[in-house]
Amino acid sequence: MTPARKAPRTGTRAFATTWWGQAWVDALEASTLDAGRLSRGRTYARKGMVGPVTAAPGVLRAAVEGSTPWPYDAAVHLRVLTDAQWDTLLDAIAAQAGRTAALLDGEMPADLVDDARAAGVPLLPEPRELDPECSCPDWGYPCKHAAALCYATATHLDDDPFWLLALRGRTKDTVLAALRERRRTHTGAAREAVDTAAPRGIPAREAFAAYDGTYTPPSPGATDDAPDRPVFDDAPAPLTTAPPPGAPFTLHDLEALTRITATRARHLAASDTTALTRTPLEDAVHLAATGVSENWFHHLVHATGLPPLEFARLVRAWRHGGPAGLTTARTPRTPDLTAMAAARTALAEHTDEGAPLRAWRNRLTDDDQGIQLRLGPDHRWHPYTRDARDTTWWPCAPASADPVAALVAARTAATTA
Repeated sequence: MTPARKAPRTGTRAFATTWWGQAWVDALEASTLDAGRLSRGRTYARKGMVGPVTAAPGVLRAAVEGSTPWPYDAAVHLRVLTDAQWDTLLDAIAAQAGRTAALLDGEMPADLVDDARAAGVPLLPEPRELDPECSCPDWGYPCKHAAALCYATATHLDDDPFWLLALRGRTKDTVLAALRERRRTHTGAAREAVDTAAPRGIPAREAFAAYDGTYTPPSPGATDDAPDRPVFDDAPAPLTTAPPPGAPFTLHDLEALTRITATRARHLAASDTTALTRTPLEDAVHLAATGVSENWFHHLVHATGLPPLEFARLVRAWRHGGPAGLTTARTPRTPDLTAMAAARTALAEHTDEGAPLRAWRNRLTDDDQGIQLRLGPDHRWHPYTRDARDTTWWPCAPASADPVAALVAARTAATTA
């Protein structure tokens, strides 16, 4: 069920902003010659008179307000695909990985619709295929209430093309499960075809767990049944070839990228997918924190659009606290008040009675000593010191779950500075 939503208020074609949403509107308008009822249906939809829309296999339903004190029950029926047609459609989607990604991104691939139609599978409604139904006494086909339901549905189709698939008979979860099974079957068949030609190796997690940062070729005679250590068939040799003259990166930069790639692979093998959702800024800061060349560092600064000192501050925050350190450096947070109270109690005996730590949001500050502790989203305390030249705060030591340890680290850094 999707909440009701008003469509744009201007233009007869304003209910759909995508080509597939407009195809739905075209199918509706091709189903009748009664322009008057369609016009009133558009008005009802624009006024928000269509209640929450429920999409089920073969039918859309919603309560639509009319001239009576109670709403009418409106519905629109659409033919459900047969099992054979669904097999054809799923094969067409699975044939190109980009099609599944497009659907998940809220896009209906035009070539998918064309290929499906050529194979005898009507994904989009055809003229006169929409079959309206309503509890009102109007004998119009469609009546203004069913027409309003169709116009309101166009806006939902714009947002999620899986609505069309649900109307054709299968929910989003069912479709995605079927596509995963097709990929699994295809991958299994491909793996079986090469099993006799390539060693099986060992699970990736075991290989990463045993990998100590070096690569040793397998000893002669080692077999799949008794390997003497993990075998990395494609283990990269040390980089020795410098980039071509004029390249915007150095050999050192390439080695940094290799380290990042290996780290991400290791995290993915451990089912940690957080790196896949990082923003461009987070990626740029992470890359700079690995120790790239000065030239590339300046390229990253320029790409982010940040002042160089601000970018350098974020890089230091990443080095000390990772992604949580970056978040802590950028944004004041409303903290867990219980955690803040417990920290202030623990720190009380380590601060002067006449100069207690000043609390604001997730920050505890000792203005006299120029140190600060920030409670991050990782529930750890991130130490900061103040730059006496411009009063900005800089991360100065690794984060700690113990606020006292973080305080000591901040004081040590301030004294050293």
